[in-house]
Amino acid sequence: MKEVTREVYLKWYEEMLFWRKFEDKLAALYIQQKVRGFLHLYNGQEAVLAGALHVMNLGGKDKMITAYRNHVQPIGMGVDPRKVMAELLGKVTGTSKGMGGSMHIFSKEHGFYGGHGIVGAQIPVGAGMAFADKYFNTGGVTLTYFGDGAARQGSLHEAFNMAMLWKLPVVFICENNGYAMGTSVERTANHTDIWKLGLGYEMPCGPVDGMNPVKVAEAMHEAMERARRGDGPTFLEMKTYRYRGHSMSDAQLYRTKDEVEEYKKIDPITQVLDVIKEKNYATDAEIAVIDDRVRDLVEECATFAEESPFPEVQQLYDVVYEQENYPFIPHRL
Repeated sequence: MKEVTREVYLKWYEEMLFWRKFEDKLAALYIQQKVRGFLHLYNGQEAVLAGALHVMNLGGKDKMITAYRNHVQPIGMGVDPRKVMAELLGKVTGTSKGMGGSMHIFSKEHGFYGGHGIVGAQIPVGAGMAFADKYFNTGGVTLTYFGDGAARQGSLHEAFNMAMLWKLPVVFICENNGYAMGTSVERTANHTDIWKLGLGYEMPCGPVDGMNPVKVAEAMHEAMERARRGDGPTFLEMKTYRYRGHSMSDAQLYRTKDEVEEYKKIDPITQVLDVIKEKNYATDAEIAVIDDRVRDLVEECATFAEESPFPEVQQLYDVVYEQENYPFIPHRL
């Protein structure tokens, strides 16, 4: 695995802080009714993404697919954050011209295949993407993310079975943040170790500290190298936590404020910052410069999104199927 150096820690701190502040801004815009529909935030789970990005082959072979908590992943993979912000505000400058919204961020160019609103729908799709990589011998690995609630979907078992049978280059990752919407893991099954689902398929599997990017990177590196060798999939359960509700409309009556505060003691951003300070990787002044840079970029994204125009009505026709012998719907694309 690539060494976790001073530069990596500083990169992790800046990126994770930006993701957190980016979504905090989205929460504020949601309250102002500038973001409509649902809004599922990633606060607290940033280490799962940071650790994975450290070992991925970005801009090339490796791909990622996930559920609807999907705003910061494409940013980490290289998508312009201004376009992500614009997409959430429904603007034409967004990643899908303002027609995908919060749950459907997508960028084939950067290897990010969505944002899926149906619980568990992305699991077999991720296996299918890995099948294509094996079929065409691309050398790529697909990271397929889902939540603890989706782990109870039947499609997971079908995908696990075929992935093992065909030794597909896929890593299945359950981001277990403790709650499927408002239902705790303890209430959804007679076991709480979700990673053990892999044992029924003799799939390499195990739990990972999802609040520590180093632990995530180590586990992901081993899983991705196994996939690249042609040895098949791995199933990892990232033990993580979300500080905000399932979505912005979640009253969070299923947990106490004390529970949330207890998990904030192991905040992934704080953990990284503590290492930076302990190892003298940066002075307080240098950290302040990073903080200012993050704040300015968040404001730049918000300004870009708010000043961008909404799509024209014509665009509704441009993105539907065009049939030559049915000329009654005009198209311009």
